[in-house]
Amino acid sequence: MPRNSRVRRLAGVAAVVLALSACGSQLDPATVARVNGQAGGDGSGQQPGAVADPVSGSDESVAGGDGEVAGGDVAAPGDAGAADPAAGADSSGTAGGGSGGKAKGKGSPTGGVKAASCEGFKNQTGITDSTITLANVADLSGPVPGIFEASQQAARAYVAYFNSQNTLCGRKLALLNLDSRADAGADQQAYTKACAGAFAAVGSMGAFDSGGAAAAQGCGLPDIRTTTTTPERAACSTCFGIYSIRPNLIADSGPKWLAAQYPEATKNVGVLYINAGAAVVNAKSQAAAWGKMGWTINYLQGIDVAEFNFAPYVQQLKDKGIKMVVYTGPYQNTVKLQQAMQQQGYKPDVFMQDPTVYDQRYVQQAGALAEGTYVYSTTDLFENKSNPEIQLYLSWLQQVKPGAVPNFYGLFAWSATRLFVEQSLALGGKLTRESLVAAMRKVDDWTGNGAHTAMRVGTAETPPCQKIIQYKGGRWQQVSPGSWLCGNVVNSGVGG
Repeated sequence: MPRNSRVRRLAGVAAVVLALSACGSQLDPATVARVNGQAGGDGSGQQPGAVADPVSGSDESVAGGDGEVAGGDVAAPGDAGAADPAAGADSSGTAGGGSGGKAKGKGSPTGGVKAASCEGFKNQTGITDSTITLANVADLSGPVPGIFEASQQAARAYVAYFNSQNTLCGRKLALLNLDSRADAGADQQAYTKACAGAFAAVGSMGAFDSGGAAAAQGCGLPDIRTTTTTPERAACSTCFGIYSIRPNLIADSGPKWLAAQYPEATKNVGVLYINAGAAVVNAKSQAAAWGKMGWTINYLQGIDVAEFNFAPYVQQLKDKGIKMVVYTGPYQNTVKLQQAMQQQGYKPDVFMQDPTVYDQRYVQQAGALAEGTYVYSTTDLFENKSNPEIQLYLSWLQQVKPGAVPNFYGLFAWSATRLFVEQSLALGGKLTRESLVAAMRKVDDWTGNGAHTAMRVGTAETPPCQKIIQYKGGRWQQVSPGSWLCGNVVNSGVGG
């Protein structure tokens, strides 16, 4: 295969996986496999890099499709390269404060939870006298190397934060890092290993997470994930996505605010989406729900993954007099769409994108075209210096992986690890896989200590609150009022 064809195919895979999984969508493995040409490695002959393990201080070679589960080393709490407890969080809960004192309250590693008595605490799978081993399974290699590395980095960061000050019934946390390689078979292998060697899994993120669903449920493994991306994983009774969402349930708060700000634009809306996997269902569900909220959708169109000519779609937007454009897809294609709009002299009153575009790489590629772009978001801004939890995540991420880029997946993985800690401390001596799963089913208002809107983790329902952010004046900023816009969720009748 010519090199350019391989590059285009890999870009297409990256586009599908990044866009659809970040939206909290359910990915269609068959569709993505067709884009990739195969379920496992990329077939290009490209050698994937090494994934640095900042906690253990070692480099783990990442397999690209050889049938092995890569990255299976346990990062023990005392390994070289781990965050120095003396350089941990100060009493204000800010990482790297240098005081060495223990943080207290909600920003502490324990979240201010009243720890239950440890009487009766028993060693069990993944728990020894000194450690509690957690697994993180993420797509590190495969067709798009490093695609969900941020989730594993965030889990490592929280483990380092916790271990710098605390124990759980006398045990430190250790992390078993596993690679699902954007492959259902590798995900199944990784979760088989997690079942045997870890007490629970935290912050995992995979494009083909159907593979390990049966394994996790079969061994009763509490799987507190970043989010779920396939119907099989969503149906797993021991699996919980921190970014909880159902495709047919759409929050009305953001759309109603936008309608009040742009009454004419929301009466003439064009909805474009990447024509692959769950993006199709997402876009159609949103369009149907927005119609019930008073918007008028006059153009609904999918764009194939391999499409490079966006001019015909822009011409349709112009011909129909579309005043508001909503795009669901990868930021790389966002840039192409905006470039085509500029070339044809077309500028809608409103251009909005799903949360995947809230990425510094989009801004770098789009340049001036990013100005004015709106995003509906369920997380707080990384730029919000007054949010202590966001700053904790950013600070500890840099401690375990200097230069790491924070993102959507990482923040929810950090939140997932925090939730594990808080629920486990509350159970104390009663902590078992079964009791943790039971406790997780009752979680319906989890905010990750203010990092994101309240998530109905136990029931996996779409949250009713969001905020509208905009890239304006060279920076991302919130433009909707208050902390969150809250309302109801509307059943679109699509994707339920």
